[in-house]
Amino acid sequence: MEVVPTEPEVATDQTATGGTGAVPGEQGHFDVVVVGGGPGGYAAALYGAAAGLSVAVVELDKVGGTCLHRGCVPAKAFLETAAVHRTVQAAAEFGISAGPDQASPTVKFSVSQERKQQVVDQLFNGLSGLLKGRGVTVFNGSGTLLGGHRVRIAGNDGTTTEVSGNDIVLAAGSVPRTIPGFDIDGTVVLTSDEVLALDALPASVAVIGGGAIGCEFASMFSDLGSTVTIFEALPTILNGCDDDVVRTVVRSFKKRKIDVKAGVTLRGHTPAASGGTVVSYGDGESLAVDAVVVSVGRRPRTEGLVADDAGVTIDERGSVVADAVMRTSAPGVWAVGDVVAGTPQLAHVAFAEAIVVIKSILGEPVLPVDYSRVPWAIYCHPEVAFAGMTEAAAKAAGLDVVVKKDPFGGNSRARIIGDTEGMVKLVAERRPDGTTGRILGVHMVGPWVTEQLGAGYLAVNWEATADEVAQFIQPHPSLSETFGETVLALTGRGLHVA
Repeated sequence: MEVVPTEPEVATDQTATGGTGAVPGEQGHFDVVVVGGGPGGYAAALYGAAAGLSVAVVELDKVGGTCLHRGCVPAKAFLETAAVHRTVQAAAEFGISAGPDQASPTVKFSVSQERKQQVVDQLFNGLSGLLKGRGVTVFNGSGTLLGGHRVRIAGNDGTTTEVSGNDIVLAAGSVPRTIPGFDIDGTVVLTSDEVLALDALPASVAVIGGGAIGCEFASMFSDLGSTVTIFEALPTILNGCDDDVVRTVVRSFKKRKIDVKAGVTLRGHTPAASGGTVVSYGDGESLAVDAVVVSVGRRPRTEGLVADDAGVTIDERGSVVADAVMRTSAPGVWAVGDVVAGTPQLAHVAFAEAIVVIKSILGEPVLPVDYSRVPWAIYCHPEVAFAGMTEAAAKAAGLDVVVKKDPFGGNSRARIIGDTEGMVKLVAERRPDGTTGRILGVHMVGPWVTEQLGAGYLAVNWEATADEVAQFIQPHPSLSETFGETVLALTGRGLHVA
């Protein structure tokens, strides 16, 4: 990977002047102004403040953004509720009984909602305290970048303020995409925003979109007792995941009676007089459901983000165009997170991009984010986690590969916890002499794999060989042994894996 030396945009002794000619420390002027307080925005603020920069954040709602308040955190809180429900349902297998209702535990989703909100509020308060403790100034309102590194803030209190910065970071995030024929009403047709505010579970749900978010919602609703149907326009769900991983998830969903309708065209829906709606699809087919969850991805929130004289290029899809170190077409203006064109919409990617930006501003050497090797985590049941190339992608690139797979069914820890569904699959290059070289991709599906990807991510990004990684010892009994066993098998001398 290339380490890119960068020229400092701001002198670290805070004596430089910004694009407006204002002096740092002057009222309303900062070293860095961040527009958006989600993961990318607040990470830039915290990292910059830790380096001694004066930082302001402009946030329309609450710091933490979609991830904390309407995305990652609340969604995973509900998925944990679903996991607890599964555990209670299976408690009798462990010799534990809670009485005659053991087979059908009751879900009080309003209580789940309260617990989710407690988790969110605690994290929000902690983040707010961190920003305050590091001297970051937070403006509540909508920010628009003007020419000359000025940001106009339409305050939530009705006032208008203008601030300026030596450098500007655009981190306005994203909003859920919608599709024609399914206007969001917040009652029957929902996006992730409305789903995470429910206080009762619908009996039947149609999830439109079989990507990561759609599969997470489908898994959650199913585990909590709803009848679930997934509609996906592409030939399969979880597009971009390794084929073996997708097959494992589809098989699991089928066993749990989650109906996956892939490769279908939706025609619209007709609200029913008694409540709910009827979804039309395919060649005259229909399905009556209580709720429809539109989960077809997210679009960048760039409406009103930059004025015409700001010099920032917005592409035809509404994304901000930025280079490998997150520089936009306007000098001293950077972009991170979901607003950036062609990058994964992942909170941890936004964190990494924010660090790249602040290091660049400080004139420090930076390592651009390698988007082809970032870690991915999908929290449906079974969980999915991966980094690097799929088997199909490696072969399409003309690489000769060695593939090894190890099912969790042979893992003692998986047997102990009663969750054996899934596997670890490794894709490595084959050297001309037939031996195994560097590990190209690590793909996991099964129990707690989102917590196990670290070793595989490091192996892929350090371009480690199977021989090198195989020397590291995994604890026994542990779920991580499956990764270790699979790597050992790549060397040609596996223990439990041929």
